[in-house]
Amino acid sequence: MNVNEFQDWVKEHYDRRGWTDLDIFIRIGFLAEETGEVARAIRALEIGRDRPDESLGTISQHKQELTEELGDVIGNIIVIANKYEIPLETIFQSHRDKLDKRFNSNK
Repeated sequence: MNVNEFQDWVKEHYDRRGWTDLDIFIRIGFLAEETGEVARAIRALEIGRDRPDESLGTISQHKQELTEELGDVIGNIIVIANKYEIPLETIFQSHRDKLDKRFNSNK
């Protein structure tokens, strides 16, 4: 699936669930929550989990959890981009241009 197809799929799926009707500040809260879950998944991969109420899991399981949490972050970013009618391709190019200008302008 390419980035445009995924952006469209997220829009349709989130619209169908009513998730895009939420206030943008609630969406930002969800993004922050999911970012924390990415941090937790990375911690599990890098240093493990040692709480007695959590299973240790395998590297493969932890990578799958990280993959899913990164997807949740991307989903929230897409909802925000869609709200302001910004294609992901535009975001990618803008980010690349900004970094190229910042770090390659002295060459």
